[in-house]
Amino acid sequence: MTTISQTAEEDFPAAERMQCMEVWGGNRSVNKAFDMPGLRTWIFSRPHEEAESGGDVYYVSSCASGRITRILLADVSGHGAAVSDLALGLRDLMRQNVNVIRQDRFVAAMNHQFAKLVRTGGFATALVATFFQPTRKLSICNAGHPPPLLYETRRNAWRLVEPDRDDSPRISGTPLGVHDEAEYPQVRIPLARGDRVIFYSDALSEALDGQERMLGTEGLRELVQNLPQASPRELLPELLKSLEARNSGNLKQDDVTALMFQATGSRTTLRDNLLAGFRWLGAVRDNVRLDSAHVAPTTTKK
Repeated sequence: MTTISQTAEEDFPAAERMQCMEVWGGNRSVNKAFDMPGLRTWIFSRPHEEAESGGDVYYVSSCASGRITRILLADVSGHGAAVSDLALGLRDLMRQNVNVIRQDRFVAAMNHQFAKLVRTGGFATALVATFFQPTRKLSICNAGHPPPLLYETRRNAWRLVEPDRDDSPRISGTPLGVHDEAEYPQVRIPLARGDRVIFYSDALSEALDGQERMLGTEGLRELVQNLPQASPRELLPELLKSLEARNSGNLKQDDVTALMFQATGSRTTLRDNLLAGFRWLGAVRDNVRLDSAHVAPTTTKK
C-alpha cells in the first residue's frame, strides 16, 4: 500500500501560475503547487481512508491584479452533505472577498455562518491568511486551529505563530460556530524572501512518537526544525515521511492536509495591474472541487 509520504513525494508537480480573479480549492485528495505574485504555494491533502472527499477544506484565491492572495484551511466537523454545504459556503465567501485586503470581516462572516449550525453540532477550526504583495505583509487569523509554523531565513529557525494573549479580547480564537460574538485577532508578519509558513491539519500535531506520546504543536515544530535541509518542494514529503517513520499508526486516523507557502519576492506584472479594472467587472474564475453530489454551480460575480 502506498503511504501518504510516498504519494506526496512521487506526485508533487511543478508550480502552475495562479490566475487573477480565481478561487481554487476543495476537500478532495490533491497534490498541487501554485505561483502567484510574491508567493509559491504547495498543497497536499488526502481524505481519511482515501475517501472521495473529507472534512479538511482548503482554498486559495487571487485578486483582480494578483496583489492579494488569500489562503484558507478549515477542519469541518461531520461528514458528507453537511461538510460539502459548509465548504460551499466558504467558497462563496472566498469569492465575495477576493478583492478585499482586510480579512477581519471575512472571518467574522465565516463565524456567523457556522454559528447558524450550532443546533446541529456544526463547527470548524480554521486558519485564514492574507498576503499583500506590495508590502510583503502576511495577516493570519486563527479560529481554534493548531498554530501555523513560520520559518524565518534571518534566524534559520522555525517558530509557532500565536497571537499575543495579553492583547486578545475576552472571547477570541474559538472554533467557528462555537460563539457568535467571538473575535479573531490578527497576527501580521513581514515576509522576507525565503520565509516559509506551514498550515496543517491536526492529524500532524496529534501524531505519536515511538513511545506513543503525542507530538503536539511544539513537538511538530522541533521535528520540522531538525529535518535534513531540503528544497521547498521536498519539505512537505519529508515531513510526512518523518511522521510515518515515528509510529506506524500516524496519519491513518484522520484527514491529512499540509499547506506551505514561501515568499519569493516576485511582483505583480504591469499587464495584470493594467487589466485589474476590467477583471473587477467580470466573474470570479471558479476552480473548486467539492463533493459533486452536493455542490451547485454559482453565478456570483464578486
